[in-house]
Amino acid sequence: MSSLTEFRVLCFDVYGTLIDWETGVISALQPLLEANNRTDLSRGQLLEIFHDIEKSQQQKTPDMTYTELLTTVHPQLAARLALETPSVEDSRVFGQSIGRWPAFPDTVNALHELSKRYHLVVLSNVDRESFAATNAGPLQGFNFSMIITAQDVGSYKPNPRNFEVMLEKVQSKFGVGKSQVLQVAQSQFHDHHPAHTMGIKSCWIVRPGAIMGNKEEEIYDWKFDTLGDLAWEVDKELKAQ
Repeated sequence: MSSLTEFRVLCFDVYGTLIDWETGVISALQPLLEANNRTDLSRGQLLEIFHDIEKSQQQKTPDMTYTELLTTVHPQLAARLALETPSVEDSRVFGQSIGRWPAFPDTVNALHELSKRYHLVVLSNVDRESFAATNAGPLQGFNFSMIITAQDVGSYKPNPRNFEVMLEKVQSKFGVGKSQVLQVAQSQFHDHHPAHTMGIKSCWIVRPGAIMGNKEEEIYDWKFDTLGDLAWEVDKELKAQ
């Protein structure tokens, strides 16, 4: 593929790409930090520790819903930071914060523009209920062509099974093969590296300043700072045809 307009399906990561999950996580951690009077921890430190614990927990319990996983991660993060153990209720509230994590400012408009050209598919590491809350709230009820969550697959990205299931469903519903699917994501760890291994082309939405999911080796076929930039490039290609 030499042109973005040759693809028929855009497969999206959501949290980190469409949703500002780093801001969402930091905001949800504030009650824990305030209860322990900790103001010395940088955003970067918190996100790196959170990502490390989250990744480990996903490997240990691939069938755990993401809400439960976040609830489980919360006291582990407190322990890693030498904070007092949060209450069960506090951890539950943290786990249920997903639907309140904000969308990036360009997301919704870009999705509407891209939907004029492509089938838009979600391949997310959360559970169905959490994504439904996000879609009804920050994503303003956007009508995706297909939604696949980690709960549906029984594993978390970067497990190749998640991508295999996506390709199977896309072929079955749209008659679209792998060569016409473009993985659109911020995370090198969760999306670009496994997509590359499976022979799926990818578009890196950098979200400058993002911390979680980065790797030293950056793999991508296209690269844009924002989803809005991708939508603009697609529009430019269409006008040039």
